[in-house]
Amino acid sequence: MTITTQLNNPLKNDKKLVTILAHLVAWACFFSVPYLVFFPRLREFSMSNHMLATIIVNNVFIVLFYYLNTLVLVPRLLINKKWGWYVLSIAACLAAFLFLPKEIATFIAEPEYIRQNNEFIRNPNFKGVPRLSRAPRRARPIADPYNTVLFLLVFAFGTCISVTQRWLKTEQTRKQTEHEKLNTELSFLKSQVNPHFFFNTLNNIYSLAVVRSEKTAPAVMKLASIMRYILTETERNLVPLQNEVDFIKNFIELQQVRLTDKVTLQFSAKGDIDTLLVAPLVFIPFVENAFKYGVSTKESSSINIHIGTDGNKILFSCVNNIVSSESVLLENTGIGINNVKRRLELMYPGKHKLETHSSNNVYSVNLEIQS
Repeated sequence: MTITTQLNNPLKNDKKLVTILAHLVAWACFFSVPYLVFFPRLREFSMSNHMLATIIVNNVFIVLFYYLNTLVLVPRLLINKKWGWYVLSIAACLAAFLFLPKEIATFIAEPEYIRQNNEFIRNPNFKGVPRLSRAPRRARPIADPYNTVLFLLVFAFGTCISVTQRWLKTEQTRKQTEHEKLNTELSFLKSQVNPHFFFNTLNNIYSLAVVRSEKTAPAVMKLASIMRYILTETERNLVPLQNEVDFIKNFIELQQVRLTDKVTLQFSAKGDIDTLLVAPLVFIPFVENAFKYGVSTKESSSINIHIGTDGNKILFSCVNNIVSSESVLLENTGIGINNVKRRLELMYPGKHKLETHSSNNVYSVNLEIQS
């Protein structure tokens, strides 16, 4: 047997209480406006019990119609594009509002005057204390203009509020769905980074193991340090820039075990790299690309990597030689490069500038990120 205990959320309860109080205050202000406007004349006006009952019943009908419209008619008819049924429902509510409150008020309290032949005469069944000094000369029309305007005002206000709230809720849901979709895509892109990088690095260590190089064991230890960083830091959306710089240093040291004297390598990191944050593994595809397509055992080549800062901007540049024309095609279709371009679009929309240039067997990357 499973016992489920549901705890009330204090914040949710507070929100409901605030909403209820806001509605009560709004209705109080709404119904008090006519009395505030005509306050100077109220002192000379004597209200009968029937009139008081009529006002109370009218107000109750208005409140009931407001919530019927906003909670039932709008979501079930108007939002679902059942416009004909919605118009008929509003017309029925208007007809009920113009006639039913008067009948209910008459049932509650007998009127002092009744209508006969379009004139008001004293009600012979009235047993209360007279409040009106004289009867109105003519009867009001069947469709009271004041009540009609009041109904239409509440109808328009309630419909607009309800439609606007549902539109805002739909927009919030859409943005939340889009945000979750982007997070899912980012997670997928991150999962692509790790196997891709790990596969290439294992290939390098394998080549050392084949020739039984003494550098194999240190390379394995360096790979362990790199993988530890990948497993721990990449779970976060942002990491300290200093951590990313240290990661690139370890990667370069791992690559150096297979480099020959024909490769000139320069790496520098300057600026305020201790405080700025950056997306993890956002630079490594370009660095890996430089080692993959810019290193040759037959030709002289160079790789220059620089990371710097300018205020809240992170500047990255990588320049390397292209050892063959075939490598350019491979680089342009590589998983890592396309991956990081998409990650930049998702994590730094409008806050990054990526430029790649290939000329005279030299490939350069310049990336500017506003942290």
